[in-house]
Amino acid sequence: MVSAGLEILGLSMCVLGSFLVMVACGLPMWKVTAFIEANIVVAQTIWDGLWMSCVVQSTGQMQCKVHDSVLALSHDLQAARALTIISSVMGVLGLMVVIAGAQCTNCIRTEYIKARVVNAGGVIYIISGLFVLVPLCWMANNIISDFYNPQVPASKKREIGAALYIGWAATALLLIGGALLCCSCPSSGNSGYSVKYAPTKRATQNGDYDKRNYV
Repeated sequence: MVSAGLEILGLSMCVLGSFLVMVACGLPMWKVTAFIEANIVVAQTIWDGLWMSCVVQSTGQMQCKVHDSVLALSHDLQAARALTIISSVMGVLGLMVVIAGAQCTNCIRTEYIKARVVNAGGVIYIISGLFVLVPLCWMANNIISDFYNPQVPASKKREIGAALYIGWAATALLLIGGALLCCSCPSSGNSGYSVKYAPTKRATQNGDYDKRNYV
């Protein structure tokens, strides 16, 4: 029962982590306007995401524009697009693998194979977490470097957006949940001793037992 509890807990964390990866992928708040120097008092806030850029007015009105060209994007944005999509697809694949090998399903009969399938699903989720961690750290490093770079104008400096924090939370859930799934061990159904039963003694036609039964 402990192994089943670990599977349920690990799968729940991984599913939540994959959902947060999809949310972070779609949110435009990867980079936000830094309110420094001349930008301390402004009437609008700029959000830069993987797929679009948005301008939020002080009145609450928001206008978004989808990125026109993929090749015109920076390398970190291109890598973030690819890796977050791959991570999301691997999250769905890991869910199917874990469900196929879970103890509450009958897709696979052998307990040993079921545990190994769950372990494989945990590995998929760990790889998914690493895939989404790379663009998050890359993007955060570029944001911090540009922020402290005196050659970058204050109007172009950005701060870390909410999508990066959501992505880091998703990474933690995927790594921890995948590790829990990898800890799932096959149940020890064999005790090491095989029980052998003697064949049933058959009686002869006259009602006596066969003499071979006494040999």
